[in-house]
Amino acid sequence: MIAYIDGKLTYKDHAYVVIDVNGVGYEMKISLQTYSALQEGNERCKLFTYLSIKEDSHTLFGFKELDEKMLFLDLLSVSGIGPSTALVMLSSLSSGEIRHALMNEDVKTIQSIKGIGAKTAQRAIIDLKDKLRKENMLSGSSTATTIFGVSNTKVKNEALAALVTLGIPKNVAEKSLEAILKKEGDDVTVEQLIKLALR
Repeated sequence: MIAYIDGKLTYKDHAYVVIDVNGVGYEMKISLQTYSALQEGNERCKLFTYLSIKEDSHTLFGFKELDEKMLFLDLLSVSGIGPSTALVMLSSLSSGEIRHALMNEDVKTIQSIKGIGAKTAQRAIIDLKDKLRKENMLSGSSTATTIFGVSNTKVKNEALAALVTLGIPKNVAEKSLEAILKKEGDDVTVEQLIKLALR
């Protein structure tokens, strides 16, 4: 198991990053929480990681905060929630909001996340509420990044690329984004657009 990767951030996208460690580039899928916490430019950064090994792929997931990785692992322990779904959850709501919803048995909030049905939401609550209450780790700090001077087309294209990377079919994502942009107008950021599309 790779616990973390510490190196130079060479590429940053809403859905993944590449970190160079001594000439080797590690590609990691990330949530919007981690995206927002990372600065622009070739900064040195450390991401806590989870390696998902499947028959046909090895996928690294990166987290800026250990707290987010721990919640990710908690979500993976729930039957019906895989790494991609857990990442969508962490991109839709902050870690604090997810914990709060699980501890307070708020099925509606958990179910508002794309890909989470009533049964999965209830199972997540049953499996995790007592564990989270016992840990008493409710910390609702969400970071929002504002993008200045970005055209609607660029915002839409970036959001579309991130949604497709997260596993949403392109045609479904496009329709969803167009509807949101009509409703929200020009002041929406890429992060907000992705969050709204995941609900």
